[in-house]
Formats: sequence, C-alpha cells, structure tokens
Amino acid sequence: MARADLLIDIVRAGAEGNHELFRRALEALITEERSKQHHVLADRLAAHLQLNGHSKTTAPITPVSLNGASRLLLELRPQRRLEDLLLPATVLQACSELIEEHHRTDLLRAHNLEPRHRLLLVGPPGNGKTSLAEALAFELAVPLLVVRYETLIGSFLGETALRLAQLFAQARGQRCLLFFDEFDVIGKERGDQHETGEIKRVVSSLLLQIDQLPSHVLVVTATNHSELLDRAVWRRFQLRLDLPPPGKQQRIAWFQHFEQRTGLSLAYSHDHLARRLAGLSYSELEQFSLDIQRRYILTMPAADMRRIVAERLQQWGQRSKASSIKEVIGHDG
Repeated sequence: MARADLLIDIVRAGAEGNHELFRRALEALITEERSKQHHVLADRLAAHLQLNGHSKTTAPITPVSLNGASRLLLELRPQRRLEDLLLPATVLQACSELIEEHHRTDLLRAHNLEPRHRLLLVGPPGNGKTSLAEALAFELAVPLLVVRYETLIGSFLGETALRLAQLFAQARGQRCLLFFDEFDVIGKERGDQHETGEIKRVVSSLLLQIDQLPSHVLVVTATNHSELLDRAVWRRFQLRLDLPPPGKQQRIAWFQHFEQRTGLSLAYSHDHLARRLAGLSYSELEQFSLDIQRRYILTMPAADMRRIVAERLQQWGQRSKASSIKEVIGHDG
C-alpha cells in the first residue's frame, strides 16, 4: 500500500476509533519503514503501537532475539524456486495465484481486499512441504522464518503461550514467511481427552495470534497428520493444499529433470527407473540421485554410469520394497 494510503487509514482509524484498522495500518507502515532501513523511525512507531495500538488480547511488538540459546525463530535465506519443484497442477496454480496476490497488493487494497496469507500444507513426509514453503519465500523475496519448537515449548504453566505471542509479535514487524513444520505439535484437537489443559490454552492462543496477523506475513503450516488438527485450526487457513507422494509419471518427470539439471545420462530408461523405485518420496528420489552423482564423480574418469545405477537400484530395492506395494496400488493403478 502506498504511504499516503497508510497515513489516511491511520487518520481515519483515529477519527472512527477503529483500533483494528489502526493496528493493521501502523504495522504495514512499520514494515515499509524497516524495508527502507529506517529502523529508528520504525522502532518509534512500534513503541507507539505497543502503547496505543493493541487491544488487551494483542501482544505488543517486542523484538525476539534471533541469537543465542533462547531464540524462537530460525531465519533462512531461501534458495529454491517454484520452478524447481514438481507439483500437482492444482497446487502449482494455487501457489502462482497466491504469489500474484502478494505482488499486486496495492491493486487489491484499492478495492478493499487483502491477499490471502494463511496456507496449510498436508501430506506424508518427504514430498515437498518444506521445499514449497522455501520456494514461496523465494518468489516473494522475503525471509523464511522457521519456528523452533525446542525453544517455543516450555515446561511451566503459560510459558508456551507467552513465547508464542512473542514469536508472532516478531513476525508482524516485517514482510516474511512464517513457517510451522509439524504443525500438529501445537495445533492439536482441543477435544482430545488425552491432552492437558495447557495444550488447549496454547491452541486457543495460537488461533488468536493467527487471526491477528497482517497480510504482509504469509504463515505457512505443514503437517503429516491432518487428522490431529483442531477443527478450528482448519477454518483459519484460506488455502489448504495436498502434496501426495509421486506416482509413476511424477517419478519419470523427476529423472528427466535430474538429467536436464546435471547433464548426466542415467543409462536406463526413465520408465524403468520409475518402476523400480515405486514407493519412494520426492526426498528419497533426490537422495537416490545424489548417491548416483557422488559415485559418478568419485570414479571419474573411468565412471561406468550403467553399473553405478544398477548398484544403487539394488541397494535401494530393499529399502523401498515395503512401500512399493502401497504406492503401486494407491498411485499407479
């Protein structure tokens, strides 16, 4: 949003006593000033927001240290692009539309609309949830902030909810992608009789914080166990995308992409490799390909690619045997 529009929104919020509009507009202005390296002004605005711009349930914007043993977030510089991933067509389209919304925020806001900024990724491990979060951060040119559960979850009553509020306060002060991997750790169903009252308070705090996030923070969550999530958590997300394991055609595409990227020929047909490696996730296919690449480099200049691939297939055969039956029935049939 243009600076003039933000200032108008702040004035209008003050005139109308609209605290929510005031907070959103001021947070957006703080983010804009930080992006211009105007940190002194941004800090002064943040201090004013802490005093006047939040309700009793809104955590003040206070910095969370990203250094030391107590840090709650790990900041990463994204390297993976969206075009590097093999995604289902529906997922790729949804992500492309989401990226466009964030690149054209001004146009949406001119029509009193905000870009979608809450995304839930579901699927078995090793099939691209973390990679997709990284690619979205790369395409949006924002830092990737990964939540560290080992420092977030405390042992004392109310400690986790307090740290969660601090974490979200840190994220609100900048354009970023906030990533919760294994989201079911803190987003569990509150009706579960085996869970304590503390985790129920954490989930309630989590939902409140997600609701209060401005749209310049894209929150992406990933889970292997969607059935464990609280029903209210599901409703918070504007996009819910499924990332299934690769079927045969996706495995063929993977090996085509690998050969194009590395300039190596695998000496076997892609169809043969895809059939032999039924049941592997994208992560396992990548490890298989890296195994081949390592052996090829280490045996140069007399490298025999066909022999290298045959040995890797034999080694990985037993590893993937158990999952092959399930994968063939579920995805290739």
